[in-house]
Amino acid sequence: MEEIKTQNDEHFSTTLSPRDIKPLISGEMADPFALLGAHPVVLDTGPALAVRALLPGARSVVVLDLVPDQEIPAPLVDEHGLFEAVLPGERKIFPYRLKVDFGTDPIPTFYDCYSFGPVLTEDDLYLFGEGNFYEIYEKLGAHMWQHQGIMGTFFAVWAPSASRVSVVGDFNQWDGRRHQMRSRGSSGVWELFVPHLGAGLLYKFEIRTQNGTLLIKADPFAFRFEERPKTAAVVHDLNSFAWTDHDWMTSRPKQDPLCEPMAIYEVHLGSWRRRVEEDNRWLTYQEAAKELISYVKEMGFNYIEFLPLAEHPFDGSWGYQVTGYYAATSRYGPPDDLMYLVNSCHTAGLGVILDWVPAHFPKDAYALETFDGTHLYEHADPRQGTQQDWGTLIFNYGRNEVRNFLVANALFWFDKYHIDGLRVDAVAAMLYLDYSRKEGEWVPNRYGGRENLEAIDFIKTFNAKVYERFPGVVTIAEESTAWPGVTRPVHLGGLGFMFKWNMGWMHDMLSFMSKDPVHRHYHMDNLTFALLYAFHENFILPLSHDEVVHGKASLLSKMPGDDWQKFANLRLLLGYMYGEPGKKTLFMGGEFGQWREWDHDQSLQWDLLQYESHEGLQRYVKDLNRIYVSEPALYEIDYDPSGFEWIDFRDTDSNIVSFIRKGKAPDQILIFVFNFTPVPRMDYRIGAPQPGFYKELINSDSTIYGGSNIGMGGGIKAESRHWHGQPYSFSLHLPPLGMLILKPMGA
Repeated sequence: MEEIKTQNDEHFSTTLSPRDIKPLISGEMADPFALLGAHPVVLDTGPALAVRALLPGARSVVVLDLVPDQEIPAPLVDEHGLFEAVLPGERKIFPYRLKVDFGTDPIPTFYDCYSFGPVLTEDDLYLFGEGNFYEIYEKLGAHMWQHQGIMGTFFAVWAPSASRVSVVGDFNQWDGRRHQMRSRGSSGVWELFVPHLGAGLLYKFEIRTQNGTLLIKADPFAFRFEERPKTAAVVHDLNSFAWTDHDWMTSRPKQDPLCEPMAIYEVHLGSWRRRVEEDNRWLTYQEAAKELISYVKEMGFNYIEFLPLAEHPFDGSWGYQVTGYYAATSRYGPPDDLMYLVNSCHTAGLGVILDWVPAHFPKDAYALETFDGTHLYEHADPRQGTQQDWGTLIFNYGRNEVRNFLVANALFWFDKYHIDGLRVDAVAAMLYLDYSRKEGEWVPNRYGGRENLEAIDFIKTFNAKVYERFPGVVTIAEESTAWPGVTRPVHLGGLGFMFKWNMGWMHDMLSFMSKDPVHRHYHMDNLTFALLYAFHENFILPLSHDEVVHGKASLLSKMPGDDWQKFANLRLLLGYMYGEPGKKTLFMGGEFGQWREWDHDQSLQWDLLQYESHEGLQRYVKDLNRIYVSEPALYEIDYDPSGFEWIDFRDTDSNIVSFIRKGKAPDQILIFVFNFTPVPRMDYRIGAPQPGFYKELINSDSTIYGGSNIGMGGGIKAESRHWHGQPYSFSLHLPPLGMLILKPMGA
């Protein structure tokens, strides 16, 4: 035993040498469990048990429990707060308590975290290292836990290049010496069970890099964060919410979304509706569960798609630059409140889709960037690791643990939050190594090609695992190129998504509709081109948030002509979207004709609904949704060419197109006729496949929508006269900038 001189010039014996103590108190020790806690030692007098605790700022320490009914003083053996009690004789080691005087009253008593064994099993570490531990969120991060019979919080983090990792927070005055973690060897995982700690605790990880730099990092697996601009993680139990959506969850696996209607209302929760009178604040999750759901139900949509709700620091990223992949953003309330919102959607019969961003992450220093002092989550080479367009970093999909982090994250949202779909952002940026890069700014794959093979493997794994574990849900690719097989199953060589956003359709349609009608006959290919490839993938037709920001103007403002023509054109555009094959997505505000571009800091222009033109457009969208979900011809065989038939698309001089939509049953037929000019077309003959009376289901020019009410007065009877290759036909009065939907009602 050696003697060490303390701050008070007193002398105490210790079983450690100064060489042992120095790396411990300086925070340079990779395995603090080798010295702290209870350890058998051999003294001159025989075997003994040394109990050591590093508690900077403590005045005195007493060890309890190891000797029944006795308090064993632990003298200070180093001025930096190292205390040690030596108990003679061989003794069994088990969790014990420390009574520590920090100068507060009462004096706290707590279990020593260094008296507990490890939590993670070798199987846990092996599976994570393989990249196949898809429930890793149940182990890494912070979890309220009962370990060796004692309640507390278990912390675990992956930081393979760190020389030391500590948990820091208010509970230890953010002092990284107090709760140094246990290294789990070559796995790169660090863990620590801290007894007594529970929900609401603020924490981060203090990471000492190989060059001695101290980093303070947020937990990549945190379930909750403080509200921005604060960045500490919060210990939270995700299993306490009482779900009541059993019927929805049990029926979902029996559904086939490909054959069902999907009318999706795309929402940025922070700007859908604000409390202007309350400092322009956004709605909470709980408030949205009442106001948003009732509105979406009234409008006839059956899905809500939220722009990303994972934690993000910058409002202006709209959620697309994520720092907390496993945390619902605290802007709108705690995690349980988002669960309440999803639960309320399900009980109201609404599905929930979340936008998900596995393509890139921001460079915020407290988050994933150079997490352990090395390029851990991102590629080290900026030609692979930097997304130049967005100033963000690209995940290293070839690293097992990174791939595991992302695949498990997708499964996490389905598991813990009961969501029904993920719309995956920026898929093209993942697929191509040269995405938005010039020659020399990218690194080819091992075959010399431009395809990101590791990202492709990740995408396939993600989709395969989602559908394996959560049948009935959907994954949607925002993919803007002609990559083949995006919605083909993985086992058939595809990427495995169920749906793909038809970005080409959106751009072509908006380009066509923004042109003055006098010029449209030169651009009819923009209108019809999408039908050449409509059945190559399972498409969703979107009119999304990306098209109503950054100077692109709102949907209504894009339309040409005077105000009457703008509304008529927008009704025509929306009618064409609902008529064409594919599921439907409409960004908020488009349903009532917002004039202003979308602004994430402002509420939608709800005051516009006091005007008949806006209220009429909103009523029109309600009726489109009503017809869409009630007519099988519009959704049953969306992705089979047999569900669509052109009547005529060659009358480019008149700018008139017409087609038939079909369901599985022979009587499930609808005829769509569109006039893309402001000129009424009287007695315009259209071919029809069946005899009998055709009911006018909707006329976009109706006065109830703000139109001029030119149409067929409720319907028309087909004549036995061949036209457009059809055995029957009728002569229609086509409204200006209008759409008619006609349904055969039989002879």
